[in-house]
Amino acid sequence: MMSNLDHVRNIAIVAHVDHGKTTMTDSLVARAGLISKELAGEQRVMDFDEQEQARGITIKAANISLGFNYEGGDYLINLIDTPGHVDFGGHVTRAMRAVDGIVLVVDSVEGIMPQTETVLRQALKEKAKPTIFINKIDRLINELQLDSNAMTARFTKIIIGLNKIIEQYAPEDKRDEWRIEVQKGNIAFGTAFHKWAVSIKSMKKYNIKFSDMYDMCKKGDHKQLVEKSPLDEVLLGMVIEHCPTPQVAQKYRIPVIWKGDMSTQEGKWMSDCDPNGKTIGVCVGVVNDEHAGEVGIVRLFSGKVRKGDMLFLASRLTKEKVQQCAIYMGADRVMIDNVIAGNIVGIVGLRDVYVGETVSEEQLSHPFEQIKHYAEPVVTKSIEAKDSKDLARLIMVLRAISKEDPTLKVEINQETGEHLISGMGELHLEIIEYKITKEKGVAIVTTPPIVVYREMISNAAGPVEGKSPNKHTKIKMFIEPVQKGVYDAMVEGKIPDGRPKGKALVEVLTEAGMERDMSKCVVDIYNKNILINDTRGVQYLNEIMELVIQGFEEAMQKGPLAKEKVVGVQIRIVDATIHEDPVHRGPAQIIPATKRPIYAGMLIAGVTLQEPKQKVTILVPQEYMGNVITLTQGRRGQMLDLQQEGEGTTIVVKMPVAEMFGFGNDLRSASQGRAIPYQEYAGYEPLPKDMLAKVVKSTRERKGDKPDPPTPADFLD
Repeated sequence: MMSNLDHVRNIAIVAHVDHGKTTMTDSLVARAGLISKELAGEQRVMDFDEQEQARGITIKAANISLGFNYEGGDYLINLIDTPGHVDFGGHVTRAMRAVDGIVLVVDSVEGIMPQTETVLRQALKEKAKPTIFINKIDRLINELQLDSNAMTARFTKIIIGLNKIIEQYAPEDKRDEWRIEVQKGNIAFGTAFHKWAVSIKSMKKYNIKFSDMYDMCKKGDHKQLVEKSPLDEVLLGMVIEHCPTPQVAQKYRIPVIWKGDMSTQEGKWMSDCDPNGKTIGVCVGVVNDEHAGEVGIVRLFSGKVRKGDMLFLASRLTKEKVQQCAIYMGADRVMIDNVIAGNIVGIVGLRDVYVGETVSEEQLSHPFEQIKHYAEPVVTKSIEAKDSKDLARLIMVLRAISKEDPTLKVEINQETGEHLISGMGELHLEIIEYKITKEKGVAIVTTPPIVVYREMISNAAGPVEGKSPNKHTKIKMFIEPVQKGVYDAMVEGKIPDGRPKGKALVEVLTEAGMERDMSKCVVDIYNKNILINDTRGVQYLNEIMELVIQGFEEAMQKGPLAKEKVVGVQIRIVDATIHEDPVHRGPAQIIPATKRPIYAGMLIAGVTLQEPKQKVTILVPQEYMGNVITLTQGRRGQMLDLQQEGEGTTIVVKMPVAEMFGFGNDLRSASQGRAIPYQEYAGYEPLPKDMLAKVVKSTRERKGDKPDPPTPADFLD
């Protein structure tokens, strides 16, 4: 099956939390003969993790390769079941790099929810073609008592909403082809729990009318519906007919995720998905196996992988030996001899591989684009080993977990020796703590969660002159906010961090609004901050530039106001006087001469804090609406939308993450447990001026600093 690429499909099942992805996947797993059809829908076989079973939600993306016979042909579907909870959205982003198509599951009662929109947008950015399954339609009939006209209106509303997103984010040349239409057959309706579905094709094939389905469902006769139009058959047909084969998909996907020259031999191999070309792939996941070590999950774009092959890792510029090849079957790894292009493979033996790594037979002229996560870690906890002898083990465990989950950020505070873990939300960190203590057996002590702020400037300052401690070297610079167009391009991932390589960056910066002459002088981009060498003919500057960059990066790591990370600052060096003797311009002289004027300039320009926000969608019965609005406003919530439909109300508010701790319990009290909240990341916004002094003081005290922030004079002696 694997070698006939016309019969291979790579798909992800995506949806908002609790819309029925894993339940639906059970029917496909049962169809492949891996579980009994009776248990499908209840077993949730892809939620094999202990925490997933206990909490009833998907926490990590799970891979499975399923073989099917459909209309006389044998097909292989490499399927990834992804989480729907916003805290685990990073798994969805990584899965999109591996697949060519998606099945988006939408709850017919809830409709298009925040995460529905987010996952569809992510799929379209990676050029994965959408198909839709509208789930739980039995609830419309039996719970909401809708007649067939009201049901049709509900479906139309969902389809129009999805097409709006597709028109906005799909590639221009694919918009019409990828539009969702009942007549095309790229949408199905049904109930995953009861294991039946209908699409335009199945209605014709099994001679079943919409009215028949409505009547049987109203009577609760699901058994007959399963016999007439089984979910697995309808889904399988939709995926095989509407999701592209690897050869078709790679022609338009490779130019998006690989920015090398498509006319080169390697570009042609990947575009054609050539199994006889050189091996090229990208790592989309890392799993830690206690016996095999790190297993890299790789989507192969050309060539093949066999046991004993030597593969090149782009980030480390080294070759590693493939010890085993495998395909994933949920919790199990099945060894196989070789895997060809167009498939997803588990490779044992790639030491220190990371998510987004380019894996190839020989060094590529250009590595793959980084996998860009759309949300950022906003909640931090301090974590320590309960017993000091476990410290080394804790560091190893944290390193392994942060490789598996790149959205988790781990830092060691060199001054205090504590470890800081930053995640997408409280649940994310709760799961990480569980893994460390229960799965890895390391007892830990954690602090209550804290919020990650950022420092940013509102105006420009300069020229500011910094002197080295020995007064022999002077550096003069301007400190300015990064232009809005350039900053937006950084947030979107068009401008990567790091030192400029080649002329490509100049074009991107110029397009984003920076003057061309200025964009040629960029020497470093770090954490959405830019360092520019705008000097002419300054002696010895090139010799100390490495240390200047180090000083710039250290200053951006900890700002002057509250020692939080700095974003959106542009440092322009305009002049320098440098001592001719290298002895007088070592790190101890140059780094302070760089950091001090940056800090002074930021304080003169007006440095402020930004706080992370979340968009919260709350579904609540009408009688509790007033209580919920009062609660959100008391927590600095900003009302974005309010919609009423029947007895239910949907409230959309933007709330600071700092006000979200304990919000779930208060919401339950305010609504007697009837309100359901859904969160999504909504970026950073300036902290209100009246709160700035208080937050700065508490943040500095927590970090062991003097409560009052420094003044520019402290850095300009």
